[in-house]
Amino acid sequence: MRLLTLISLSLLTAACQPAAESTQSPEVKRPTFELATSAAYDVAAIGAYTDDHAAVYDYIDANLDDHLAALQRWLRQPSISAQNIGIQEMAEMLRQDLADLGFAEAELVPTDGHPGVWGYYDAGAESTLVVYLMYDVQPVNPEDWDSPPFDAEVIDHDLGRVLMARGATNQKGPQRALLNALESIIAVEGNLPVNIMVAAEGEEELGSPHYPQIIDAYEDRLREADGVLFPFNSQSPDGKINMILGVKGIVYFEMIATGGEWGGPSNAEIHGSYKAIVDSPVWRLIKALSSMTSPDGNTILVPGYYDGIIPPTEEESLLINASIENRDEAQLLEMLAVDHWIDGKTGTDAVVEFLYQPSLNIDGIWGGYTGEGVKTILPHQASAKVDSRLPPDLDPDEALDKIRRHLDAQGFSDVEIRKLSGYPASQTSVEAPAVQAAISVLSKYASQINVQPRIAGSAPFYQFTSRLGLPLVPTGMGFGTGAHAPNEIMLIEPGPDTKAAGLADIEKAYVDFVYALAGSR
Repeated sequence: MRLLTLISLSLLTAACQPAAESTQSPEVKRPTFELATSAAYDVAAIGAYTDDHAAVYDYIDANLDDHLAALQRWLRQPSISAQNIGIQEMAEMLRQDLADLGFAEAELVPTDGHPGVWGYYDAGAESTLVVYLMYDVQPVNPEDWDSPPFDAEVIDHDLGRVLMARGATNQKGPQRALLNALESIIAVEGNLPVNIMVAAEGEEELGSPHYPQIIDAYEDRLREADGVLFPFNSQSPDGKINMILGVKGIVYFEMIATGGEWGGPSNAEIHGSYKAIVDSPVWRLIKALSSMTSPDGNTILVPGYYDGIIPPTEEESLLINASIENRDEAQLLEMLAVDHWIDGKTGTDAVVEFLYQPSLNIDGIWGGYTGEGVKTILPHQASAKVDSRLPPDLDPDEALDKIRRHLDAQGFSDVEIRKLSGYPASQTSVEAPAVQAAISVLSKYASQINVQPRIAGSAPFYQFTSRLGLPLVPTGMGFGTGAHAPNEIMLIEPGPDTKAAGLADIEKAYVDFVYALAGSR
């Protein structure tokens, strides 16, 4: 998922790299931002959750093998949205699991794309919790994996015993762990302490283009809820909690240069020798792309692209100050195999840059022959896929309009833009009762909690926070890594030197979340 791709970037940043000479364009400067206060948010003042649900915890321990098998069953079902592999089967598996748990409503929701899944558990309770789920996963290259990506085997790892599979941490593993927790409460207590609404989609990895249609079908009922939970592995291996309250928005699009009246072959590739007298669509695309940024690719030159960014608020500044001293920048750079950040920024400067700047990123670019050996051609078409992450109050459609106007002004009106997905940013206040309840539960299990206003990844949380006015909490215990990459894992049984929770404690914490959120109304 887009959110989890960048969650590691929200872990830990403290100074370690020397300053470097600025590489910003002399014509356009990226804006700079200062924190609104030097004070820090006091997470400890909230207090730890103290209730004990021993009978439910015992049930989890006694049934842990079956609970692990439930995670493996989900992970062994491919659900690759980009390739429409296993989508219908996974949607039906989720729907049936909700029905088996006792959800009075468990149904597929038709959309113009992959189906959604709706569930409603009527506990007769005063409080209602929405659970946002995504059942799709990213494509895989099986040859890059140490264990086949859909075998979902538990293997030995430096951290302990881990479950390796596509979707292990992004996002099927923690989601099925939550359902295991709900199942345990029902088995012991006969009912849940809250009503549960599930609004799941199978297109998160595509940018959630049809998720609004799922919300459309149940909007009036969803508005009655008290909060939204997104199950999420929030720990690092040392046990630290990294809780987030929001995400950046995104606009994702394709740029295509095709030969035509401006020049270049228009119907098919031609012999490469004709480049002496024929324009190249590949070069044209490259020039169009390069016109949008400074020579180093780090400053966006599209007029007005930085307009409207909201600088750090006092609440955001409090949260950043509280977490910055616990960040390990050297560890993060090593994990990403990156030597240094842009312009040598470190510490608070790097965090603020990461959270408050929009980005313009080329995800892929292609044209012509890319196979083995030699084929000398002049291609008739070239394409690139581009994403731009947008901080709050930057509208994705307005951003795309600015890019279109820029390309036209630079003489590239023939370069086509196809929007593939996009949605705005989302953020929830740390003072929301659901957030306070979640922090109290996390404090029961971990001594160090970093709460961040948002990360630079994206997810369609705006449907809840902006459209429905509901607080959304993406959190949970446990550690996972490898989202969108080979060898994706979720920790199941921690080794002696690993402080993150294993599956049993992950589920017990979700039990506490449900009860704490029930009392946070």
